[in-house]
Amino acid sequence: MDIILQKEVENLGNQYELVKVKPGYARNFLIPRGLAIPATKSNIKVLEEITKQRAHKEEKLKKDAEALAVKLKDAVLKIAAKAGETGKIFGSVNAIQLAEAIEKLGYKVDRKNIDLKADHIKSTGKYTANVKLYRDIIAEITFEVIAE
Repeated sequence: MDIILQKEVENLGNQYELVKVKPGYARNFLIPRGLAIPATKSNIKVLEEITKQRAHKEEKLKKDAEALAVKLKDAVLKIAAKAGETGKIFGSVNAIQLAEAIEKLGYKVDRKNIDLKADHIKSTGKYTANVKLYRDIIAEITFEVIAE
């Protein structure tokens, strides 16, 4: 069954994308939750019009995301956390703290778009994380956890 996504659905597609899924998944999950609409002739025409209007905006967003990726790649991020003498942190460092550190540099990144490679960061040292800036633009950033 062909559907048009109304919102981004992980592992399926982005907003305003025409995708093919199994009928049960569309009828029982995507459509009732407002994540998709059926791909009828009239809905496809509306999709084409929306795509035309959004093309210019999409290009600008993509260029901005690419520029931000270059800036974040060279940025030096330091996250301070309370730690013991051995370097073990009391608690852990998570995506929220990393998003706040990026925001201090002057860039706005949603914490949901940050993927820490290490599940739990519980000691001081250097780590890397992936930040999804735009649909297919992912920046790999390096940050250091230091003791307060």
